[in-house]
Amino acid sequence: MSTEGTRVGTYDGLAKQVLGRDARLGEVRLVAVDGRAGSGKTTFAGRLSRALRHAGADVAELHTDDFLDGWAELLAWRPRLEQWVFAPFKAGEDARYRRYDWGAERLREEWEPLRRPDVLVVEGVGSASVADLTLAVQVHAPAELRLERGLIRDGEALRPQWERWMADEDRFFADGAALRGVDVHVDGAPGDEHDPQNEYFILAGG
Repeated sequence: MSTEGTRVGTYDGLAKQVLGRDARLGEVRLVAVDGRAGSGKTTFAGRLSRALRHAGADVAELHTDDFLDGWAELLAWRPRLEQWVFAPFKAGEDARYRRYDWGAERLREEWEPLRRPDVLVVEGVGSASVADLTLAVQVHAPAELRLERGLIRDGEALRPQWERWMADEDRFFADGAALRGVDVHVDGAPGDEHDPQNEYFILAGG
């Protein structure tokens, strides 16, 4: 993807921006890192979480893939995250949750405790459409590259699932409503030289 019309941001700078904003999920600052599968949002979320910790924040990082029902439904994670994590945090309490086991194709029996952090970073498709966000990021990359990345990670045998999932994403993002609350649009496939551990490209208009 061309970086013409973009500017460079830093994870440290974005972390300061997050910590300078109000918490809306009780005392927790909720940050969404949204984007289609294969766009690079997991990498972005990890680097932002690292910068937030470096700035002194207690950070929890969750991935919506851990709250799905396999490939069945794009937003299956939402009621689980809202009930198990968002609601307790908003009430000033700690949380607990169950992860989806992709190998066994079911939710795990055990509940994992999650202490209430200063910042909760949630990475996943549709995460920017939840309530009580302090900041939302959308990571973008071309469809061909996203599919290539996915098949490298998951294997060619899962191509039908990936293609169906990408079609579901197209429908979800089609009317633009899911992007209205996004604060920063990020290039997940920058072509210009930069320091990827510390810098990212902000797309024009983001």
